[in-house]
Amino acid sequence: MAQEILKIAAFQFDLIWENVKANLENVGRLLELLPTQTDIVFLPEMFSTGFTMNAHKVAEPEDGETMNWLKSQASKYNVAICGSLVIQEDHKFFNRLVFVAPSGNFSQYDKRHLFTMGGEEKPYTRGERRLVIEYLGWRICPLICYDLRFPVWARNLNDYDLLAYSANWPEQRSLVWNVLLKARAIENQSYVVGVNRVGADGNKVSYSGQSQVIDAKGNVMVQAKDYSEEIVCTELSYSKLILFRKKFPVLDDADSFSLEL
Repeated sequence: MAQEILKIAAFQFDLIWENVKANLENVGRLLELLPTQTDIVFLPEMFSTGFTMNAHKVAEPEDGETMNWLKSQASKYNVAICGSLVIQEDHKFFNRLVFVAPSGNFSQYDKRHLFTMGGEEKPYTRGERRLVIEYLGWRICPLICYDLRFPVWARNLNDYDLLAYSANWPEQRSLVWNVLLKARAIENQSYVVGVNRVGADGNKVSYSGQSQVIDAKGNVMVQAKDYSEEIVCTELSYSKLILFRKKFPVLDDADSFSLEL
């Protein structure tokens, strides 16, 4: 049985270029400002370094500093934390999203769609498996940034209730960000959270943020102010989601398909 109300928070903040210590301090400061009883915190893509192609410089092992820190913070605040970072495994680099529970248990997803226009496919190895996590009875599908452009990968096969995008989405394509987040919510009859950064990265790419949470009808429930650091908080109702799906069962009429990976 799913917990009726899921309390979530998205952290929109400026990422300090390739500076793990400074970024973890920022996340820690924001965690101290959390409302009580938050269930899940969502962080931007590569939240500890910024969207860098210098994987060899910033990569950590799965049991490295950042992962151990995430586990300690999740336990301290009794909150699950979700975001991506650069991980090295078997001599390969991954843009890896982790979902860390207060217990210390974690799940992971490697970014499937690497941003070739930015050369992401050169240092990083793409993922081959989509992840759906069950947490507090909710089924959560976490994806990363550029994945947003590929609806087949995000297709709801009646297997998730919340779709979450951890992103470094540039300001110049903010219109696309806003449109596609709504589209993913509507076509999948799912809540959607998109968490983005602000500021400028080491390549002088600017980010306006626009982190937001959208309901299954495509309505924006809450959205961060542009260009500002902000904690975006809201509550998701499981019963409202299920009732909407029963009244308007779009997913029952969806085409069946299989992916060739």
